[in-house]
Amino acid sequence: MSIKENLLKARGSLVFLTGLTIAFGTVFTLEQWKPAETSVVAPTLKVEPVAESELKPFVSRELTAEEFEYAKIAWQYFESNTNPQTGLVNSVDQYPASTLWDTSSYLLGLISAQRLGIVDREEFDTRMSQVLETLAGLPLFDDRLPNKSYSTSDGAMVTYDNSISERGIGWSAIDIGRVLVPFHVLAWHYPEFTGSVSEILKQWELSAIIDDAQMMGAAVDDSGNTLYLQEGRLGYEEYAAKSLALTGMDLSFALDYEAYLEFVEVSNVRVGTDLRTPDKFDALNMVVSEPYVLDGLEFGWDRYSRSLALAVYKAQEARYEETGILTAVSEDNIDQAPYFVYNTVYAAGKPWNAVTESGEDASEFRSVSTKAVFGLHVLYDTPYTEKLLDLIKTNYDPKKGWYSGIYEASGETNTAITANTNGIILESLHYLQFGPMLRLTPLRTASVDD
Repeated sequence: MSIKENLLKARGSLVFLTGLTIAFGTVFTLEQWKPAETSVVAPTLKVEPVAESELKPFVSRELTAEEFEYAKIAWQYFESNTNPQTGLVNSVDQYPASTLWDTSSYLLGLISAQRLGIVDREEFDTRMSQVLETLAGLPLFDDRLPNKSYSTSDGAMVTYDNSISERGIGWSAIDIGRVLVPFHVLAWHYPEFTGSVSEILKQWELSAIIDDAQMMGAAVDDSGNTLYLQEGRLGYEEYAAKSLALTGMDLSFALDYEAYLEFVEVSNVRVGTDLRTPDKFDALNMVVSEPYVLDGLEFGWDRYSRSLALAVYKAQEARYEETGILTAVSEDNIDQAPYFVYNTVYAAGKPWNAVTESGEDASEFRSVSTKAVFGLHVLYDTPYTEKLLDLIKTNYDPKKGWYSGIYEASGETNTAITANTNGIILESLHYLQFGPMLRLTPLRTASVDD
């Protein structure tokens, strides 16, 4: 059924939030899976456009039998980690808690699995209905916005160590921005769920995220006061702001790639990084693959993210050419303390830095990231990404899903298995067959003569 037919079928429920509806109406045309062009960032002076010779045309195609098996393995994670009481999915294998970021990975993974034919429509409807109903009933931090973490067993607010927290520990603007991506997909491609999305957003005070056209997160200080802090660094900031901006809110500053942009040389590649360094601002400014991969898979990039993403990819390829070390870096859970590491192209003034969430050295855990490999491969499809895929294509448990990566120094598997890794793999394979989830700019496609 086409998008136009779906809209006619559900037009009564589509009037669910005036701002969201108006924003969608100005951004998208009613053409199946091909939203129209919009401009979401200001003119730029520093970010150079990608040369025409370096633009890879997108060619949609059916998955190969091997790729379909990859997708089925990724879906196995969600089969094994969905709580039957709430419909929520564990962020890490058998760990009963989840953030909105991880819930987004599940929702986008579920949409991908349904469109790829791994999940039938009945199961899709059952799963989606249950998780949306749970999201609509979640307790909120300060009665305003979703807490940073929830128990998947009963939907209670919890701390990051999964202890019950009646008030909550704050909200993440980045995570909320990400969950709006599957909400937008549902509103336009599964309009029967528009009412459910509306019920969720009615509970959320989205305007609390915005201050001076920037995104604000919330935390609790030692005295129990709520702190509001600007959230997001280059890559993540613009990625999350795009979906929030589609609701009609002013996020022009958060969407400005050049507001805090500088370039550094990494493996002889000019890579964009954020001027807001951790020594002056209480947040890491790491350069990793993930936000640029997600921007490509979900939005189809804009001229700015396309250029910055290509540099991030080229730096990783250049490191391999210099050292012979296969490189595909992103942030990942790991199977030992400190349990979460940012493997970066550049962070805190150092190329190829690997750090913990508190900024401590974690270079012994530098890894090839499984999700980064899949994302880079479907977006660029080069001889180098083929080498990466050959390295990790058996890096899974057939009953549990894909492992997070392979440690660079030892060559051993990082056996952490997560919703984010498996959700992004499903999104990547969806991209091969259908292209971006929500296209905000024209996608350069190959003609039959290319």
